[in-house]
Amino acid sequence: MKRFIILLLVLTACSQGKQPAWKLVWSDEFNYSGLPDSLNWGNEVGFVRNNELQYYTMRRPENSVVVNGNLLIISRKEPFDSANYTSASLTTDRKHSWTYGKIEARMKLPKGQGMWPAFWMLGQNIHEVGWPRCGEIDIMEHINAEDILYGTLHWYNEKHISSGSNIPCTVNQYHDYSVEWNKDSIIWLLDGKPYHNVSIRDSINSTAEFHMPQYIILNLAIGGDWPKNPDETTTFPDTMYVDYVRVYQR
Repeated sequence: MKRFIILLLVLTACSQGKQPAWKLVWSDEFNYSGLPDSLNWGNEVGFVRNNELQYYTMRRPENSVVVNGNLLIISRKEPFDSANYTSASLTTDRKHSWTYGKIEARMKLPKGQGMWPAFWMLGQNIHEVGWPRCGEIDIMEHINAEDILYGTLHWYNEKHISSGSNIPCTVNQYHDYSVEWNKDSIIWLLDGKPYHNVSIRDSINSTAEFHMPQYIILNLAIGGDWPKNPDETTTFPDTMYVDYVRVYQR
């Protein structure tokens, strides 16, 4: 009788559309010291995008290092190659990618004119189709000295399309930044509370790219098209602290 009741409860929950629990499928908890784990992270190198000022360095502890349970991504004002600034951009490109899930990081961010930390995803097929046809999920972006979190989706429908929102956030304190992504929608959350939602059901509005694998990027940019350049008020070096990155799936 007890087994029957348990089975009935399970069937009832399923019939009511109750989602199964999230299961952790990948993470980096940064419980080690030294350079970021090369099995998880690769580096973008050089001048990459958005007319930014920094040179992204390759496995250089002055710009990316794991200390005391945190990944530190550090921006510096220094001559390097042909740049006056250095920083790091770490990615799981060609190492780990996922289709659907809860993608989450706990972070403390720098503030200052020209600072642009980001936690985001790109379609793994970017090397074949380019951007924005690959699709882009910006889980967290922050610019300059404002206390505002931005979450945005970018894709292609005859031209570049985006859908985004923002929410107040004390970015220089630790917060959980995440998206919950399934075949129907992508939901942006701050500390577990939703603040933006985009439907991708049946690839509506040419959103087919969000039904394919995406990889993770963590970077700290300096200057560029959106935040513009640092000024005399900007402090260097400055650091983006990442406590963990986790990927869950149903």
